[in-house]
Amino acid sequence: MKLIAFDLEGTLTDMISWELLHKKFKTCDKAKEHMELFFSGKINYYEWARLDASLWKGRSRKEVEEAFREITLKDYAQELLSWLKRNDFKTAIISGGLMCLAKRVAEILGVDYVFANELVFDKEGRIMGDVIVRVTFNNKGEILRSLKEKLKPELTIAVGDWENDIPMFREADISISLKGDGATYRVRDLREVKDIIEKILRGRKG
Repeated sequence: MKLIAFDLEGTLTDMISWELLHKKFKTCDKAKEHMELFFSGKINYYEWARLDASLWKGRSRKEVEEAFREITLKDYAQELLSWLKRNDFKTAIISGGLMCLAKRVAEILGVDYVFANELVFDKEGRIMGDVIVRVTFNNKGEILRSLKEKLKPELTIAVGDWENDIPMFREADISISLKGDGATYRVRDLREVKDIIEKILRGRKG
């Protein structure tokens, strides 16, 4: 059994969950202020996530679901995931985005494990202004390590597109980046991801 972990936003889809909800609820200006506070070191990731979620307090689950009704995937995502399944890979999504998007993508692609952050709703289905933070800016490597310890794969691959994926890259045997640095390979699209993995598997058999 082999394991492959994907970042979500920018890797399997161009949809950005936090951004989509900020646009829907017209909270982009405050969101920009929160982002600046985080990147200037004035707040931590947990505080950033909760400040953003607090902007949507009282909004309904139905409104959130409407924002993610139509899921768009990166070209070749479905073909790649189907091929991985046929080649004995367990698949995971590790995303700092929201579960409302990650879960939908995982269902469409048949992903085995999903790690993402989750809005908290009350009994009436209203956003409470809090968020369950599972994936931070720098803990993707820890999550992948825990999954490796559980599954004991013979090969671990990580695929991402940004600097917060670098901890995940370091934990993998092979890493592939669609945009940024810090990975074993840099590619242009998901078709090239398949080509690289295919070449690696052929080399291991040889």
